[in-house]
Amino acid sequence: MDAENEADPTIDSNPDHMEIEDPESETDSFEETEDRSEGMAAESDISSVGVEGGPVTAELIATRSELKRVQEENRDLKDRLARRQADFENYRKRVDRERTETYNRVVADVASKVLGVLDNLKRALETESSVEASESDEFRHFLSGVDLIYKQLSGVLEALGVKPIISVGEQFNPHIHEAVVTEVTDEVEPDTVVQEIRAGYRLGDRLIRPALVKVATRG
Repeated sequence: MDAENEADPTIDSNPDHMEIEDPESETDSFEETEDRSEGMAAESDISSVGVEGGPVTAELIATRSELKRVQEENRDLKDRLARRQADFENYRKRVDRERTETYNRVVADVASKVLGVLDNLKRALETESSVEASESDEFRHFLSGVDLIYKQLSGVLEALGVKPIISVGEQFNPHIHEAVVTEVTDEVEPDTVVQEIRAGYRLGDRLIRPALVKVATRG
């Protein structure tokens, strides 16, 4: 009975002698573990950025290079377009000029042939002033018809741009006048056209035929 009541020397029944874990040491241990986890995560992020930095940089360089190439190609295309537009504008002007020259040449050729007929009609009309009063009315009507034809033909030439050269009272111009006779007079300045023998015509700056004129000279 005494042996049962003897306490086990390996068991300390005093509660003051029981081991109690320090809560602060557990907190410090948890914080150290968390810090190590965050550090590892940060190192992982840095490693990831380092690994991805190469391809991203290469892609950026390639993009810039492609942009530069496209810009140069764009400038080249603009230059080529400007040259083509200039070539087309020169071609258009040349075609217009050739068309105008062809038109003037054809009109001048036709007018030079028609002017002979116009001269004959004018001569016929000039005879009207010498017609005696005894002439028949039929003849006078005939001259009226000739005058109408002369005016219509003159209107057609004028519509084509063919215009007569003004000569009487103008200074003699060898480029548009042809002097066939001279007249000594003090009434006008020398080299002044005093009479037009045959009318001259021009188409714009193109001379179809010169005017045959009489020119004043000093005695």
